[in-house]
Amino acid sequence: MSPTTATRANMPKLNLLLGQAPAPFWAAFVPCEAQHKDAVQITLEQIDVIKRLTERYSPHLTACTSVHDIVEAHKNHQMCSLIGVEGGHSLGGSLGVLRIYYTLGVRYMTLTTTCHTPWADSNNADAPKYDVKHGGLTAYGKTIVREMNRLGMIVDLSRSSVATMKDVLATSQAPVIFSHSSAYALCNSSRNVQDEVLALLAKNRGLVMVNFYNKFLSCGENASVQDAAAHINHIRQIAGIDHVGLGAGYDGINFTPRGLEDVSSYPRLFAELLGQGWTAEELEQLAGRNLLRVLGAVEKVRENQRLSGVRPYEDIPPAIRPEEHANCTTNS
Repeated sequence: MSPTTATRANMPKLNLLLGQAPAPFWAAFVPCEAQHKDAVQITLEQIDVIKRLTERYSPHLTACTSVHDIVEAHKNHQMCSLIGVEGGHSLGGSLGVLRIYYTLGVRYMTLTTTCHTPWADSNNADAPKYDVKHGGLTAYGKTIVREMNRLGMIVDLSRSSVATMKDVLATSQAPVIFSHSSAYALCNSSRNVQDEVLALLAKNRGLVMVNFYNKFLSCGENASVQDAAAHINHIRQIAGIDHVGLGAGYDGINFTPRGLEDVSSYPRLFAELLGQGWTAEELEQLAGRNLLRVLGAVEKVRENQRLSGVRPYEDIPPAIRPEEHANCTTNS
């Protein structure tokens, strides 16, 4: 289980308190090796772990699935526990599974991780690998995005190819996020977001949550608080203050910037930004208000579609290619 965020948090409760991270997203992560095999089962087991973790530390930690829940938890001096699924291969190609995840409390899904899905290209399609499979999002992938809009689940584009990013931004009626990505202009990793996509994201009203992995900040093994601040400032400059947040990736990265070793060190980052002219209100946006805005907008799209009578999508996924078939599907 890898935690993401209104920040991407670290496990220990003390660190969460010291870092003043009131609403971590816990990412149910399943390796790509499980695709076409037991990815759905493992994802459900990860969600079960998150739920048991939340219960164990209740009432300090409480389950949240909406903006209202997050605001109420903050009023009650509680930390929210939110769930994301990190990788579209966790669906097993099923819209029904997507709906069940939402029922279980999942509020964002990362479309791709380190592998393509049968309906979307990952960042492996971009340099240096240029391993293109679909050229972006397939027709069925667009249906998945539309069903996420209908449900009120946030679409996460971290680790997607640029073509997938553009296809999603042209398809989604709701704002999207990059849950753990940084600025490509400062480090040309295919895991980061290019300026042309940042401009499209601003039109979508979405959010980039800056990742603290050294290799995405400096393209090397060493980075600093100043490097993290530079990525935040660049995204702010291109997309605007409303479209930048924190997605450090703690517990999912093995190289962290000096001074930002875990979630308890967020105050150092805020102090750095204050010294560069950020206001307290702008820091509130960075720390969580921007994510609340996105989640609120996603909820509004869900309600509008419900009032308009939009029904669940029933598209049947295309058949798995023979070379991908793992004899784990019952044929009728």
